Amino acid sequence: MKQAAQPFRRFRFGIFEADLRTGELTKLGKRVRLQEQPFQLLAMLLDKPGELVIREELRERLWPKTLVDFDHGLNKAISKVREALGDSAENPRFIETVASRGYRFLADVAVVQGGQPHTSAGDLAAGREAPGLGLLPDAGTSAKWPAHVFGWRLSGVVTALALAVFLSWSFYSWRHQLSTIHSLAVLPLENLSNDASQDYFADGMTDELITHLGQISAIRVISRTSAMTYKNVHKPLAEIARELNVDAVVEGSVLHSGERVRIAAQLIEVLADKQIWAESYEGDFRDTLALQSRVARAIAGQIRATLNRQEQVVLEKSKAVNPAAYEAYLKGRFFWNKRTGDGLRTAVGYFNHAIEMDPTYAEAYSGLADSYALSGDWEYGVLSPQDAFRQAKAAATNALALDDSLGEAHTSLAFALDLYGWDWETAETEYKLTIKLNPGYATAHLWYGWHLLLMGRNSEGLIELRKAESLDPLSLIISADMADALCIAHQFDEAVQQSKKTLQMDPNFAIGHYELGQAFEQKHMHDQAIAEFQKAIGISGHSGVFDSNLAYVYAVLGRKEEAIKIAKNLEAQHDQNPSAEANIALIYLGLGDQDQAMIWLNKGYEARFNPSILLRPAFDPLRSDARFKGLLRRVGLPG
Repeated sequence: MKQAAQPFRRFRFGIFEADLRTGELTKLGKRVRLQEQPFQLLAMLLDKPGELVIREELRERLWPKTLVDFDHGLNKAISKVREALGDSAENPRFIETVASRGYRFLADVAVVQGGQPHTSAGDLAAGREAPGLGLLPDAGTSAKWPAHVFGWRLSGVVTALALAVFLSWSFYSWRHQLSTIHSLAVLPLENLSNDASQDYFADGMTDELITHLGQISAIRVISRTSAMTYKNVHKPLAEIARELNVDAVVEGSVLHSGERVRIAAQLIEVLADKQIWAESYEGDFRDTLALQSRVARAIAGQIRATLNRQEQVVLEKSKAVNPAAYEAYLKGRFFWNKRTGDGLRTAVGYFNHAIEMDPTYAEAYSGLADSYALSGDWEYGVLSPQDAFRQAKAAATNALALDDSLGEAHTSLAFALDLYGWDWETAETEYKLTIKLNPGYATAHLWYGWHLLLMGRNSEGLIELRKAESLDPLSLIISADMADALCIAHQFDEAVQQSKKTLQMDPNFAIGHYELGQAFEQKHMHDQAIAEFQKAIGISGHSGVFDSNLAYVYAVLGRKEEAIKIAKNLEAQHDQNPSAEANIALIYLGLGDQDQAMIWLNKGYEARFNPSILLRPAFDPLRSDARFKGLLRRVGLPG
């Protein structure tokens, strides 16, 4: 059967487009297989959105010569269309069945002509305007974007888009009773560029959208680390929602073509299997962050999240960024998230490059501060604590000078003050300000939890760590830090279970084996502890923290020669691991030499070490020692 003559139009609804000229249906730019007759049926419904299309009209247009089995043919075609759209008859998002009469298309529809969305008959009846941004060139065409100079303000066309989103949402809210959503996850946006080297850009867009939504206190937004575990993983949305304990998910795609960016997204309420909202946004590369703000505001409106004045201001802010600087920043965060010494070195390079391209880029300074701060910690030992503190504090201060409303920058400063500055009062003020500015920032809750543990407020600290875990339930480092905190609270059985939970997520996570080994040692399960520390070393190589804990168990078991050998190796390699003093002190404590342990702890104090190591239960034998109490007082910690 030949396709009926139709005007050369494209219908856009949600993340789908139907091209009447080619007879193709696409989802997020990718073709969806749909046979000719079901496609024609879909086209008829799209031409009359919100209206009842009766069965007799469908028969006359699509089955004019059919004498028998019309019902079977119609039902089969409807089933094929629903399958292509991921729709269901029981909970329709797109096609509603009106019993014995016909069908009605429920979603908003825009007519696209010549690359620009135009108002459809259904839109006019509803008083809506279609989005005023064009599509990127279709794959395979030779269209090119004209060269131009990027402006620092959003163009009028993007402002029109914001108005369109608001009008569309207002009409939708009037037609449909929306469910209140309290939690959601942004699934990794798909890279449609057909260039794997652009994956970092799609990942960065996902991260930024999570950051924008995470600033809304009325909803719990799953953090980047957990969300990114679903990249290239094809699971039913209901299963993902169960694993992350969320009410809704956002999924979509990004297409970066030359100087243009297009973001397409949809919001799905998982339990009801209902698409609540879908839209696409397009603009200059420099306007990417502003486009993300529009997406976040639209989603907030759809889930009926109440924005306070501060959140409104944050989401209204128009940001623009040098494209080269933004790319370098995204790559910096990618390597920072690896949490390895080499990754931190690489991240520093990218953040510095971003700052060279754009000296006013506050986020790049914040990323640089975080990288420097971790580089001096005893877990990584890339920099000496003094150098790490000086550079981290300077970068965080620069970030805040550029943008005092940037929550991440307040966290960066607080973390540096905690690790090396020991300015506990200022650090707590900065953490609290961060959480007020960006309540969904899991890293802030994680590091604030450690601050509270240092202050001896274990119960409060565990609560903050639980908040971090709730925001980022699949984060390996948050899960491992929770096990560490449980050890500090002397909840050793719980620490074992938490460590096993971490290793269920990734059996090759070295820090997970280290934390399990630490808990085993406190339960006097020495052989199991040795096995876990050796696994950690086997996975990631020798490090001060892994080696010293292994040596500590050797010392406790009376294997003194092995323990002393490791201690001497750490002393000899001090230049490669400038944060080793406290680790060496741990070994001497296991050997029963409290004098040597205090000598090395005092060296750590002079080097400005991270004092959180003093919280470990292995140091309990020193807590009654006047010298140890004096050290705590000098650091400013409770005795």
